[in-house]
Amino acid sequence: MQLTGAEIVVRCLQEEGVEHVFGYPGGAVLFIYDELFKQDKVKHILVRHEQGALHAADGYARSTTKVGVALVTSGPGVTNAVTGIATAYTDSIPLVVITGQVPTHAIGEDAFQECDTVGITRPCVKHNFLVRNVEDIAGTIKKAFYIASTGRPGPVVVDIPKDVTAAKTEFSYPASVSMRSYNPVTKGHPGQIKKAIQLLATAQRPMIYTGGGVILGDAAAELTQLVRTLGFPCTNTLMGLGGYPATDRQFVGMLGMHGTYEANLAMQNCDVLFAIGARFDDRVIGNPKHFFDPKRTIIHIDVDPSSISKRVKVDVPIVGNVRDVLKEFNKQLDAGKTHMDAAALKSWWAQIEEWRGRDCLKYDRTSAIIKPQYVVQKLYEITKGDAIVTSDVGQHQMWAAQFYKFVKPRRWINSGGLGTMGFGLPAAMGAQMANPKATVACVTGEASIQMCIQELSTCKQYKLPIKVVNLNNRYMGMVRQWQEFFHGNRYAESYMDALPDFVKLAEAYGHVGMRIEKPADVEPALKEAFARKKDLVFMDFQTDQTENVYPMVPGGKGLSEMILV
Repeated sequence: MQLTGAEIVVRCLQEEGVEHVFGYPGGAVLFIYDELFKQDKVKHILVRHEQGALHAADGYARSTTKVGVALVTSGPGVTNAVTGIATAYTDSIPLVVITGQVPTHAIGEDAFQECDTVGITRPCVKHNFLVRNVEDIAGTIKKAFYIASTGRPGPVVVDIPKDVTAAKTEFSYPASVSMRSYNPVTKGHPGQIKKAIQLLATAQRPMIYTGGGVILGDAAAELTQLVRTLGFPCTNTLMGLGGYPATDRQFVGMLGMHGTYEANLAMQNCDVLFAIGARFDDRVIGNPKHFFDPKRTIIHIDVDPSSISKRVKVDVPIVGNVRDVLKEFNKQLDAGKTHMDAAALKSWWAQIEEWRGRDCLKYDRTSAIIKPQYVVQKLYEITKGDAIVTSDVGQHQMWAAQFYKFVKPRRWINSGGLGTMGFGLPAAMGAQMANPKATVACVTGEASIQMCIQELSTCKQYKLPIKVVNLNNRYMGMVRQWQEFFHGNRYAESYMDALPDFVKLAEAYGHVGMRIEKPADVEPALKEAFARKKDLVFMDFQTDQTENVYPMVPGGKGLSEMILV
């Protein structure tokens, strides 16, 4: 039996087990939408902006082990989606993005709602395809899911002209994929693993530094076993939070620009560094020249060989899937052949505890104005650390990372690499769709939330009981902080002096709105909000306008050059 290209697209999604597609219809994809309408296996979620579709698919993927799927039309549909595609690309999130295109005969003729989707998205996708023949749809979509989800994950765009979705052919979905040019390595080299373990045994001041690769590789259990076996200190990047339990004593906090004093100094002063699924980002290690003074020996595990020795030269590179490699590490360590220097490790921990005693995250708990850190702490207590927390980008993002103790992976969802304002709410939608019984909170700020606030309408349509925690300081907070520190207190365009009444705005969308102005009201408001299991509650916390995120490593400085409270 022959099927149309649109029918084939939907059948492919069904074959891949896709349950939700986030999208927005338009002329070039109407045949596909018509076929979605005729079936009930794949549920379409109508967003209010294509950027929201991509962020929602992104949040869906980050909170699960599944590939997120988005569907948008040609031209402005695609260009609206690019920010979300780039966000996923920078953080290595597996997405398949199906985009409509003008008919094949009109490509290159500046047709209505035409743009060069392949050219525009090429710099911010793992791969993209333009499908010119209906016979190629099934094989291409199979490849798209395979590429998106294997090796270092990432978004894959499949651009399909409208006439191709109308044409017919016989349907057969491939059982497997074989691509000569794409064969990601999964197992680590045995010799390199043995060499790394021997090196760890010689360490006087060891440090385990982990990133988002642990989360994406589903290696949290293996990492936890490794850290506890070795007895070494462990730090997570912003993207790696939850990869190791934040409540464990061996966890020294997040590192980097807004990392803890103890994590940054331990990172800077270690003699053997074990990097796992991390990429030595500029926000993590600061100035690379400063980072290598003093020198240290580095072991680096990563699934992507191009990430190894890209910013800093490593001594023992191990390419492979983090989970598979750590399993082999644990197997060899369990054999009991490796003995660590217990005396040196005890001395190293004594130094770390001295740094930890600095209490670098302290803040004024007696203030008559709501402190944002206090709100996040209460959020953690009331949700018992068991919520899925999404965030937008800015000061609120850093406070959420610092004060919410993530003990499990895939509970912390934020735009780390691209730093996309507007990410938080639609990402929360995707996470809630994927985890309908979970408690989902979106920590945001009054500037970020307005970037995609129209998605409150989507939340109403699909009855998503997200709890929005708006830390409202009437500024673009992180911009203001940099202007205070480095631009002579010249707050150029960072003051938000025309804000809406968020309570009324939430109510206008059919949700519950709260305005909280006193510290004493923070805990009762949060309790009331989370007690409303079926409602989206928008909590507008009026927080201290002068509060800054500490510690802070200024751009271009080293990890030990922190600005403290």
